[in-house]
This record gives sequence, C-alpha cells and structure tokens, in this order.
Amino acid sequence: MINSDRLLERFLRYVRVDTTAVDETESYPSSPGQLLLGKMLVDELHTMGIQEASQDEHGIVTATLPSRNADTTNVVAFNAHFDTSPETTGANVQPQVIRDYQGGDIALPKSPERVIRVAENPELNDLQGRTLITTDGTTLLGADDKAGLAVIMELANVIVEQTKISHGPLRLLFTCDEEIGHGVDHVDVEKLGATVCYTLDGPGAGDIDVETFSADLATVTVRGVNIHPSIAQDKMVNAIRAAGLFAARLPRDTLAPEATAGRDGFLHPFHIEGGVAEATLRVILRDFETAALSSQADLLHQIAAAVEAEVPGTAIAVTTKPQYRNMRDGLVKEPRAVRYAELAHQRLGRESRLAIIRGGTDGSQLTERGLPTPNLSTGQHNPHSPLEWACLDEMVLAAEVLVELVQVWAEDPEPS
Repeated sequence: MINSDRLLERFLRYVRVDTTAVDETESYPSSPGQLLLGKMLVDELHTMGIQEASQDEHGIVTATLPSRNADTTNVVAFNAHFDTSPETTGANVQPQVIRDYQGGDIALPKSPERVIRVAENPELNDLQGRTLITTDGTTLLGADDKAGLAVIMELANVIVEQTKISHGPLRLLFTCDEEIGHGVDHVDVEKLGATVCYTLDGPGAGDIDVETFSADLATVTVRGVNIHPSIAQDKMVNAIRAAGLFAARLPRDTLAPEATAGRDGFLHPFHIEGGVAEATLRVILRDFETAALSSQADLLHQIAAAVEAEVPGTAIAVTTKPQYRNMRDGLVKEPRAVRYAELAHQRLGRESRLAIIRGGTDGSQLTERGLPTPNLSTGQHNPHSPLEWACLDEMVLAAEVLVELVQVWAEDPEPS
C-alpha cells in the first residue's frame, strides 16, 4: 500500500530545499526556502486531487481531506515542520542513499573525518538490509523534519488512491520555524478544528512521545565600562571577562546537557556575543517538571549576584521567558490520543513504546493551547548534525501506522 520509491523520491526532493531557520530575525518565516517548500507541497496536494490545500501569508500550509465512509465527527490532524536547525547548515544538501546496508560504520564522502559509527548508533545493528540516507558530511540531512513531511504526504497519496480506506475528516498542518520556537505562532487552533493532532517528528520506529521538556529561555545581559585601554587602569570594567566568569560558574557536572540524560533537566548556554561595554549570553532552561524552571532561574540570579560582587562595576540582568511546556499535562485530557496510536501499532502486529523527548515539538505548544498532540516516529536519527541519517524502511513503517491510525479514529472504539 505504501509506495516506498515514491516516499524516498519525495524525501530526497524535500531535503534539497534549503529551509534553515534563522534566529534573531524579524521575518516570518525566517528563511525564504520555507515558503518555497510550502508552495511545492501545495502543488503536490493539488496534483493528488486535494483541492482544499493552501499556503497562508505566514507560509503555513493546511489541507483537508473530507470524511469518507465514516460516521464520525472526530477530526484528526497531522503536523510536520518545514525548517531545519540553524545549528548546522541545510544549504546544498547532497544526500547519499545506501541500499541494502551491510552493517558497519558509514563514512561521509565529502568529510572523511566524519563517520557515522555503530558504537555511537547501536540501532544500526538492527537495520542491516535496510535503506539508509545520509549527507555527504558537509551539511545536516534535514530528516528533522522532512521525514515527517514526506510521511504525511505519502499518507495523503494513499488515502486518495485507496478508496476503500474509511476515515473521518483529516487535516494536514505544515508549519515554519519550529526549530527556533515559533512553529505555531500563527496557527489558529480553533480554525483548524481538530479533535486530536499528531506531530511526525520523532526518531526510529514505534515511539509514541507523550512527554517533552518544559522550556524557558534566559537572556543574561552583562554591562561593563569601556574606555581606551591606554588609560583603562581603575576605569575599565570588561563585560566580556564578566560574561566568561558567569558562563564558567554554570554547573557542568549536574545541570549541563553533556552530563545529563533521561529525566534530568539542564541549563545550556548556547550563544554569547558582545564587547567590553556589554555582552549577552543566552541560556536555555529545561526540565520535565515545570516548577523546576523557577529554581534554575534562581540559580542564574545567584550566579549573577556573585559575579557582580567579584567584578566591581559590573551590572548583570537576567530575564527569562517561557518557550513551551510539557505536553503530558494536556494529553491526559484526551486519553484516546495515545491509546489509539498504541492500538494502530497493535493492529499492525507491532510493538510501541511510550517515550519522552529531551526537547520539544510543535505538539508541546499545540497541546498547551488545548489540542492534544503526541509525537510519532519517522525514522530520523542524529538530528541537527552532519552525522544525521534516516532509514527509509522506518519511514514506510510510520506511514503504515498513520493509515491504520485514521481508521482507528474512524471506528472510535472507545468514544469519549
């Protein structure tokens, strides 16, 4: 039922479009490639015969597949995002397709020093004989989240082709700038009118993500005093030195991402800029318990006070703003969202796992806004990195789950 060649061709076409998100910009979407890819998808949907598909002024694409052979008012939506992470360039992606993977480490042709190693990717041991896609080593791949786009578009193709599949009303929602926290800024949840939504933005196969971090962003502004260094004695206060001292005081053994796993939260300084007069650090705060973010913010204020005392003349301001919240609390309000995803896997004879994400998705904010949105697997691995790779066979599995899932919702075996 799933056309794997078509799915692969579609995925390869999508990853070649540069949709790298650009942080700290006034434009929305933040990069023109997102508009281009959105237009491509609308054209493809129209070619399939799905006329109710459009791209709005913000670049967001929505589409509707009307109910067929199903007596239900439940509206199921599927979401993926166009943009790729700004952490690694997504320009000029040159994917390599490895058919019938025979095991072992995978060298990336344009960057010999970059190798996808089995020791660091043990899931490769279970994928011999499968089809893998990597980059040439100079860019990321963009499987996060173009694998999700391709899987949802394949679902739409199958629904159109296979007229015996019964389903309720379906909505497709493709968003921009998810990687920089703005994926659903311009989504009208009420207008979308969905009962439930699923983000297709997860790793491997069989995972149903039911918890994400809660997240805040802290901006630390360090102000000093600049003067010509020739007359700086007892006058200059170097904000760069104070900012470096602040960064050095952040916990490295207990609250750093490189030292934590599982349900551990962290503080992560990820950007610093400025000069002698003023320097700015940006720090992300993450924890599965929202209340813990306040404790993390308190720690930043304590460090700021200590650095001010140690570097007289320095003034340090710490401000925080919410980014997203753990989807767990919202999902309990619509238990069918997770149960029906589990049931879809069961009907296909597959195992599923309830999992957590040490990050967030568009589903975090959609759930917070009242639309329950778990996250499903799409076969992506090592996101945001030149070592990113994807498995076509896992993408096929994801599409099969969606086909089964829409039928489960049409039956609604456990109505609310």
